[in-house]
Amino acid sequence: MESILLAIAAGAVGLVAAALLAMRVLKQSQGNDEVRAIGDLIQEGSAAFLRKEYSILAVFVAIIFVILALFIDYNILDNDKIASLSEGGAMTSQGPWTSIAYLLGAIGSALAGFIGMSIAVRGNTRTATAAQTGLNKALQVAFSTGAVMGLTVVGIGIIGVSSLWLLFENPNVIAGFGFGASSIALFARVGGGIYTKAADVGADLVGKVEAGLDEDDPRNPAVIADNVGDNVGDVAGMGADLFESYVGSIIATISLAFFAVSASGVVTAEAFQVDASKAILPLVIAGVGILSSILGMFLVRTGDDADMGKLLWTLRYGIFGAGILSLIGTAVYINMNDTLSFDLFWVVVTGIVVGQVIGTSTEWFTSYEGLKIFGKEFNPVKWIAQQSETGHPSTIIAGISVGLYSTVIPAIAIVVGIFIANELAGLYGIGLAAVGMLSTLGITLATDAYGPVADNAGGIAEQAHLDPKVRERTDALDALGNTTAATGKGFAIGSAVLTALALLVAYAFATGITELDLLNPKVLMGTIIGGLLPFLFSGLTMQAVGSAAGDMIEEVRRQFREIPGLREGKEGVKPDAARAVAISTQGSLKAMVVPGLIAIVAPILIGGLMGAAALGGMLAGSIVSGFLLAIFMANAGGAWDNAKKFVELGNFGGKGSDTHAAAVTGDTVGDPFKDTSGPAINILLKLMAIVSLIFGPLFV
Repeated sequence: MESILLAIAAGAVGLVAAALLAMRVLKQSQGNDEVRAIGDLIQEGSAAFLRKEYSILAVFVAIIFVILALFIDYNILDNDKIASLSEGGAMTSQGPWTSIAYLLGAIGSALAGFIGMSIAVRGNTRTATAAQTGLNKALQVAFSTGAVMGLTVVGIGIIGVSSLWLLFENPNVIAGFGFGASSIALFARVGGGIYTKAADVGADLVGKVEAGLDEDDPRNPAVIADNVGDNVGDVAGMGADLFESYVGSIIATISLAFFAVSASGVVTAEAFQVDASKAILPLVIAGVGILSSILGMFLVRTGDDADMGKLLWTLRYGIFGAGILSLIGTAVYINMNDTLSFDLFWVVVTGIVVGQVIGTSTEWFTSYEGLKIFGKEFNPVKWIAQQSETGHPSTIIAGISVGLYSTVIPAIAIVVGIFIANELAGLYGIGLAAVGMLSTLGITLATDAYGPVADNAGGIAEQAHLDPKVRERTDALDALGNTTAATGKGFAIGSAVLTALALLVAYAFATGITELDLLNPKVLMGTIIGGLLPFLFSGLTMQAVGSAAGDMIEEVRRQFREIPGLREGKEGVKPDAARAVAISTQGSLKAMVVPGLIAIVAPILIGGLMGAAALGGMLAGSIVSGFLLAIFMANAGGAWDNAKKFVELGNFGGKGSDTHAAAVTGDTVGDPFKDTSGPAINILLKLMAIVSLIFGPLFV
């Protein structure tokens, strides 16, 4: 019990640190009247979107709450076996408690996204103003803003899971918490992703290519909608996404530790104590990671003359420092606990190393700071930019090829990680490795969430006509943000594979499945359907972005055509930004429903119609295809984006050239890849797995 209370205390410390950082950000200057006015428009648009999105999701949450309360009422473990071993006999009728945990998970996910977005829409103006002073000052404000999101996510997550485990010691109850977090995360990520990319594509294609305007030019009606999209998609959506990733990995590992008692068939007090220690271990690791993340944040400093390489290392110092501190704390705890093997420490090390390999690989494929081998630079981003010299098709082909072969290193890293974790700690090790990978999410998410803040700051600087040096500084932070965002997506996708595998194993325990026989036609059919689902899901979300972007493009063209003096920049003539915001809002909220329902309906249909084994095959198929597709889309999109930025720095003809037009096309294709479909796939995998875990025993 003491260890769980320490984990809860660490979560509370994280929330206090987040509050202090928020106060620090809010004390900074908001800038002049024009900067504040633009910031107010972004705040209003972001808040309006979330109000509408959450009102829709509230109905969905209420329906699922009732279904869980009425139909999920079974025991996973034999109460007679463990009643004398677990205080009070934890495994009692669980339907009502699972539904309540689901509600708490949904609220936690929504709250994490809301808090992160609320501070982001206030940190953007302050970052733009701080950039007038220098690069380091702007980095401190933007990073502190992102850190509020990071610490809020881990603080709420660990308090929620730890409290429920302390009260119930029931894997299905905490699975309900994960179900709530996953369902909100999927809708938030998809809805926010469709919104932001519809606005971004419309703003870029009409503004940059057709009208020849700079990015974030105040004459462009879609600019404010684009700025709003950065917050509702890349902050609120991402916060809900990584909240789900964080709690999902912990829940999967706890479930594996507890199910091992049931699977053994013989339960003794000693065996129960060992597995109880294993169940608590991921909570302790997460708690240590929160404290380590807070300390690592003090290492994030840079100079005003920093280039991309120095900026990258600025953030790496913080991440690596937090990782080392987390490992030291984990080693001390495991060594002090007689019931735990020290091999579990090496499992955690494996998870962190695999995460760093995936992150570094993603960094290389999406950054224009190249890798030098024997004095020769290899840089996929610069190569895509160079290919843009020969036209739009060359840009698209180059980006797709980079995305495809960028899957090799992450796939090999995951395979090696699974092998080592399994050798050291069996199937439990797979889940624990995922916890290790996300143990310092507090700081890794901070480096991710700061990117949209810097992007917004650059847009505000352009629209408020601040000194060009301000835009140069915010662009440097934004380019770094693209790379760190891609790195964060790599971590999330990698952990999603390990977590989904762990949940698949827990599902097998819950349903009594000992193997998945591909020669069984039903299992084979389920596997093929599972492999199909990430492609269907991605197709629907990409189609939604295309449709909403088409409406945005027509609206921007209409305003340029019908508002006299807008395109020419006549004084006093302003675009109708509210109309553009409304178009993105309507298009995204309407389109998010069907993709979101797939993750919940598909497992129940397959399990109900074809049985538990077929559902296991479906989960296995979705994990394989979804992992590779998500890496491909995230990396291709990030590479296209930074290739465009590299051209805009004056390379290969610079802004306004044919090369730039081709690079913008690549960026607009890559935007829904990296910010809508790609990052949502990892939630799809885990949500299907956790739905299967909860409903699975009904299909036996």
